Amino acid sequence: MPNTIPDSSVKFQFNSKIIHAIIGILIMFIVPLLPIPYPDGTVTEVGRKVLGVFVGTLYLWTTVDPVWCSILSAVAVAFTGYMPMNGVLKEWFGNPTVVQLFFIMAITACLTYEKITHYIGRFFLTLKVNLGHPWVFTCMILLCCYLMSVFIGAFVPILLFWPIMKGIYEDLGYTREDKYPKLMTILIVVAALLGFPVPPYMSNGLALLSNYRGIDPNVVINDGKYFITCFIMGILELAVAILVTKFILRPNVDKLKDLTMEKLDSTALPPMNTRQKLIFGTFCAYVLVMLVPSLLPGIPVMQFLSANSMGFAALYMGIMGAIVLSDGKPTVNFVTSMQRDFAWPTFFICATAILLGSVLTSEATGVAALLGALLSPIFQNMSTLVFTIALLMVAFVLTNVCNSLVIGMLLQPIILTYGNATGANVAPMVTLLIFFVLQSAMLTPAASPFAAMMFANKDLNSGDVYKYSAVYALVEIVLVLGLGIPFATLMMG
Repeated sequence: MPNTIPDSSVKFQFNSKIIHAIIGILIMFIVPLLPIPYPDGTVTEVGRKVLGVFVGTLYLWTTVDPVWCSILSAVAVAFTGYMPMNGVLKEWFGNPTVVQLFFIMAITACLTYEKITHYIGRFFLTLKVNLGHPWVFTCMILLCCYLMSVFIGAFVPILLFWPIMKGIYEDLGYTREDKYPKLMTILIVVAALLGFPVPPYMSNGLALLSNYRGIDPNVVINDGKYFITCFIMGILELAVAILVTKFILRPNVDKLKDLTMEKLDSTALPPMNTRQKLIFGTFCAYVLVMLVPSLLPGIPVMQFLSANSMGFAALYMGIMGAIVLSDGKPTVNFVTSMQRDFAWPTFFICATAILLGSVLTSEATGVAALLGALLSPIFQNMSTLVFTIALLMVAFVLTNVCNSLVIGMLLQPIILTYGNATGANVAPMVTLLIFFVLQSAMLTPAASPFAAMMFANKDLNSGDVYKYSAVYALVEIVLVLGLGIPFATLMMG
């Protein structure tokens, strides 16, 4: 009897991701070979190879799975001759920012796993003031999304409120063709993006702040002032986005007037148990410990907390894992929560972006010298205001075609070059760049994972996403350029 291959056998499928992977890897090898005429005394041979890795990584992040290509990128850095593999691994995962990011993401995974985020969302959802007041209801939902993004993470409110709101739409008789569900689905992402860069102690805000402090240690960026500046600007932009929705886009909200407490509370949660209360209370205390020291730097105990802030996430995890409750189990089971709710793609992108940012700005590559040679003649005659506007507009364009974190790191050396050439105070520029490059990444699927989620949502079509996200992006541009620049200059001056 001839051998046959059963139908259940695994078959190799040549799909588009494999093509993109091959292209990205080839870019890493081809870019260093291109006869690009870099100015003398700038990009070294190592720098040419590093630029190839950087461009190839950008392409891979945009087109394929971020985890394996982040790992490949770090390994490729070692092959450029920048430093041996042991040194690259130490710089990759031994970076204090990456370590802090790991523990912070473990904590937020625990909040999601223990369903504490559901209680926060339910609190805002079931406020009696929402009944019969469609725009109050809208404001409450979006404010909750913003606050959860600031203090817990930007993925959480999207994943929490999208299904909740979809159920409400169905109960009230809304269809996919109605404007209000479309706008709210997009606005939930907008609110999450506005809160995303606000906290200086977690996620991409931490990564970009730490990156700039690494390349320019002479500039002091106060975490407390950064938080206040970004938090107030985020609230303002959210409020204006809601006003634009109400008075310019004008969706029909009449059906929301029929909203009842029974519909809002159809999936009531039981009272928080001791474990959930303890986790929520201690997490609030942890956030205060991270923020208050930078606002009160003159007090000795605050100086101690500020100097050791990088270790408090690990300390928090250790304490919460050590406390055993009456049921004989630890307060937090980090192994279980991290298996289910840890955002590994985000972690690997951040870790590798921090590594690439450090490598690109190293003297061994000459990339910083290249930027200085190219940009100094352009920027030396620009006023601080004109330079800031030009920088933010470039950031807006680039962040919507590439990964926003990497674009932020790529543009930061330009601020350093301008500051060295003119002596200007660059703290407001750094603050606005971080805030704007992260919050405005929503016009294309490649801009950010949050934008990709929005474009992949089956209740939206891409035309609506492009049209309405462009409206909200315009709101952000106008407010950041018109109010954000003077406000940041006042706060960070």
